[in-house]
Amino acid sequence: MSATGNRLISSLCYEDAPAAIAWLEQAFGFTAHLVVPGDNGTIVHSQLKSADGNSMIMVHSVRDDTYGRTQQSPKNLGGSNQALCIVDDDVDGFFQRAVAAGAEIVMPVTEQEYGGSAFTCKDPEGHVWSVGSYDPWADSDQSA
Repeated sequence: MSATGNRLISSLCYEDAPAAIAWLEQAFGFTAHLVVPGDNGTIVHSQLKSADGNSMIMVHSVRDDTYGRTQQSPKNLGGSNQALCIVDDDVDGFFQRAVAAGAEIVMPVTEQEYGGSAFTCKDPEGHVWSVGSYDPWADSDQSA
C-alpha cells in the first residue's frame, strides 16, 4: 500500500448514486471524501474512503456521455459482472451492518477453505460485495 492509499480504485455506476452513497456509508462505513453533483440529483463523480481510510472507491450516476456509456448499473445489465472484496477482521460486525442496511445476503458468514471467514451480499442496486477476514497480502511476497 502506498502512502497515499490504494492505487487500484473501483468505479461503480448506480441509477441512484446519492442513495448508494448513503447506503455504503451505513452498511460498510465508507465516508464521502469528494462528491461532485450533477443535474437532476445525479452524481458526476465521487470518492468514498473505506472505514480504515486505506482504500477508496468511486461512485457515479448512470449517464449518457463518453465515459458514462462505458459502465452500466447491475439493474441495466440484469446482474453484476464483478464483485468487490473488503478485508477486515470484524466480519460479523460488517455482516450485522449490511443486514441492518437491507443487503441481500447471498452467502452468510462462512469459514473459508483457504482461511478466515467471509460473507457475500448485494447492495440495493445489485453490486456484489464480499467481506472476509482472510488477507491475501499477508501470505504474498510483497517485494515481487
